[in-house]
Amino acid sequence: MHHELQPVLTGISRHLLGKKREVGLALACLLAKGHLLIEDIPGVGKTTLAEAMARILGLNMQRIQFTSDLLPADILGVSIYDRREQTFSFHPGPIFSQVILADEINRATPKTQSALLEAMEEGQVTMDGRTRALPHPFFVIATQNPLHQIGTYPLPESQLDRFLMRISLGYPDAATERELLRIDDPREALRGASALLKPERLLELQQAVLEVHVSDALLDYVQALLKTSRRSAAFQTGLSPRAGRALLRAAQAWAFLEGQTMVLPEHVQTVLPAVTNHRLQSSFLSHPDTTQGSEETAANPAATLLKTPLPHP
Repeated sequence: MHHELQPVLTGISRHLLGKKREVGLALACLLAKGHLLIEDIPGVGKTTLAEAMARILGLNMQRIQFTSDLLPADILGVSIYDRREQTFSFHPGPIFSQVILADEINRATPKTQSALLEAMEEGQVTMDGRTRALPHPFFVIATQNPLHQIGTYPLPESQLDRFLMRISLGYPDAATERELLRIDDPREALRGASALLKPERLLELQQAVLEVHVSDALLDYVQALLKTSRRSAAFQTGLSPRAGRALLRAAQAWAFLEGQTMVLPEHVQTVLPAVTNHRLQSSFLSHPDTTQGSEETAANPAATLLKTPLPHP
């Protein structure tokens, strides 16, 4: 484990008991300069994870509660006319923060959801003909309720593709849940947490991730995975080149987090489900009466990709 990031991982995990792997994936997502989507039912720790990451990493955070009546201006900001100066002055919205918690993002309309697209892809916001840069680092953590719940709007593929990873926290095991039941108020301990890293150092670590070595053999493996996704009848469409780049960046970040200087196939396999499951749609979903896909593939599309053999040297 990277000597600077080990205490960070431990510090965040202290506030999200029993979820060290998920915390590691979230931290790797940030190191890879990506954005994170957490899909799960309410009450399993999604907000706690976002707040713990912001506090331990010394980043300022804004929470945006997405609702059906939320407007793009509520996120991006608005220009207000100053009668005395006879000019418009821009009042920035909560998007101008280092960590954005987009809570229950799929409860807002598609128009409001799309307000995040430029910010997530370009790190900037364009309003009234002027482009304004967002702070660095910039990390969006969006939470999403299961689509079968009332009042949700599915995220379009273009929006999903902006998230480097999608994870699910799930229910805690019995021992962890018992420990949670003994705690009076988990948020109280979080308020007293101190920063273990400075934003400037985080930016340096993000740059260092790009220097983790990627061999030609590893690139062969990533391309083999992409080819499997495109040729398999289990999927409606395959992974795009941008998805391939996302997979490689995430694998570099995971290798860096583990203190390695080069990416190994097991690093790719570790991050593969989080990077690809929200980008792949099983053929079973559109053709449930055929044998093109299965319920297992629909639940975990990456399981099919993980069967791809390593290329021969």
